[in-house]
Amino acid sequence: MILIAGPCVLESHDTVMRIAEGLIPFSEDCTKEFYFKASFDKANRTSLNSYRGYGLEEGLKMLEEVKREFGYRILTDVHESYQPKIVAEVADVLQIPAFLCRQTDLLVESAKTEAKINIKKGQFLAPQAMRHSVEKVLRSRGYSGEVDYNSSQKYGVWLTERGSSFGYGNLVVDMRSLKIMRGYAPVIFDATHSVQSPASGESTSGGDSEMVPYLARGASAVGVDGMFFETHFNPKIALSDGANMIKMRELERLMEQIDTIRAIVGD
Repeated sequence: MILIAGPCVLESHDTVMRIAEGLIPFSEDCTKEFYFKASFDKANRTSLNSYRGYGLEEGLKMLEEVKREFGYRILTDVHESYQPKIVAEVADVLQIPAFLCRQTDLLVESAKTEAKINIKKGQFLAPQAMRHSVEKVLRSRGYSGEVDYNSSQKYGVWLTERGSSFGYGNLVVDMRSLKIMRGYAPVIFDATHSVQSPASGESTSGGDSEMVPYLARGASAVGVDGMFFETHFNPKIALSDGANMIKMRELERLMEQIDTIRAIVGD
């Protein structure tokens, strides 16, 4: 099982290292393929005044230090087509943000690297539409056959579900999308962004972290290839997405529940 966890964005050096250290048990679990996640830049913050991170150069230095210190695989976002080549020198997985999941140049340039590609489903798209994003990466990597789970797994392409827009400032998760998208690629369920309340007039997005365990357990019962949690030792002081983060001390118990569910459903 793939497990992606870490802070939303790179914060202070001490904070990032403390979170990374707290995730050691998950990296040592032989049943998990663990990836440390943090963004070097949150380029799509609601407000111009919101904290964005360290930027490309300094951010990659910090991610490289985490990788060296803890031996973690690294996952981080890319936002512009010049970034994948640079970021792939450190990151093992390049993540395509949901808002950018149809950006052809970004997908193609990411596909030219040796990194895996995690494409987050746009909140505005039907799950069936994600087949085309997967196809852009596969074709750019030289694959000419049918787009399906096996071809995407072989060529290192994942899809991530993070909820769909429902009116203004609300997301819902249609569990059918997990099954549908799994026909195109391995699917990750982003349990924390799925409880986000996208800003609709306010300067920051809200969220309801209380609902994270319920959605995560539900997705595990439907069947997914991995789970994505943004986590922090104190979400109240997190510089981005604190309202929908899960506390680090709660993650271990939730993962135990998820493992139990997966054993029951045989997936």
